[in-house]
Amino acid sequence: MLHIFDVKTIIETVGLLGIFVIVFCESGLFFGFFLPGDSLLFTAGFLAYQGLFPIQELLLGVLLCAILAGYVGYWFGLRVGPKIFNREDSFFFRQKYLEETKKFYEKYGNKTVVLARFVPVIRTFSPIFAGVGEMNFRKFSFYNIIGGLAWTFLITLTGYFLGRVFPQATSYLFPIALIIIFLSLLPGVWEWYKNRK
Repeated sequence: MLHIFDVKTIIETVGLLGIFVIVFCESGLFFGFFLPGDSLLFTAGFLAYQGLFPIQELLLGVLLCAILAGYVGYWFGLRVGPKIFNREDSFFFRQKYLEETKKFYEKYGNKTVVLARFVPVIRTFSPIFAGVGEMNFRKFSFYNIIGGLAWTFLITLTGYFLGRVFPQATSYLFPIALIIIFLSLLPGVWEWYKNRK
């Protein structure tokens, strides 16, 4: 049975192309927020060292999909977001949300686009809200690429080098993936806690 947290089984089932599709959906399409991201890249890097697929192809494909998905999310937010938020105020939508989003991305957009890459769920919606907030495209593009590079290489190569140093870790990939998910959620929890205070 394909367990949603059994990332190794997912990777072995969907292969290299499947990894690219998951990364693309999880990195900028609003319905991809539930898909594995950090744990997927880490485990894929580990399995690449074991020869499941070439590390160069993995890195290049993940990088392109992460960056392109960011552009798709930005475009979606830019085109569709204002139409949603320009509706009359309702329980879910308020005009002030759009203005607050614009102000937020004017002030914090640069680091948000980069750091959001490392936070599940936020990673999915960050480029969409950058578009909704009408973040300058050239600025978004620069930080989208920087964030994509940092996320792809840092997470994937960490798994790859763990496979080199500790190849016996195959038996522990499931708990390691859970730890990665937990650690990647901490920044978002910390920010929520600070804002709540």
